[in-house]
Amino acid sequence: MKKCFLISCLAGLAFCDSSFQLDPSKTEINFALHDTLHTVHGSFKLKRGGIHFDPATGKAGGEVVIDLPSGASGNGWRDKRMQKEVLESQKYPEAIFVPDSVQGRLETEGESQLNVHGVFKIHGADHEMTLQLLVDALGGGRYTATSHFSIPYVEWGMKDPSNFVLKVDKKVEIEIKAAATAR
Repeated sequence: MKKCFLISCLAGLAFCDSSFQLDPSKTEINFALHDTLHTVHGSFKLKRGGIHFDPATGKAGGEVVIDLPSGASGNGWRDKRMQKEVLESQKYPEAIFVPDSVQGRLETEGESQLNVHGVFKIHGADHEMTLQLLVDALGGGRYTATSHFSIPYVEWGMKDPSNFVLKVDKKVEIEIKAAATAR
């Protein structure tokens, strides 16, 4: 009887925790920064990422790590300035999102909407944020997730690249399209 109870408890634990590994080769992290003349578009690469959460309690863990030196907009001069003066990527080479809770129900088929709360670590500081994710279950333990959010980079201590001719928005728009596999 004790043996059956123990096996039941262990089996239950296996279904309590949902764990996902992000695929850097199939994940896109795009940014848009508006200025007085046009909008600058670019991208960053995902270095690594994984998240796990307990659907019963909402408690989460893991990390999503963005490779800041990979940031590129297609203009070498602008990218060099972004890396050196704004991101200071030699000093702060990663931006890391560390989830601590998930709200919503992850469906095994079709779409789900989840709110993932955590801390976004960038430029030597921690910032609380909640990412709204639209998750699509593709089958076979494969998922895609998209999210759009703004980063008020000047408010968060990064340099404003504006000058007397060019006025740049004080926030950058981020769009993530991630591919993940259940572990």
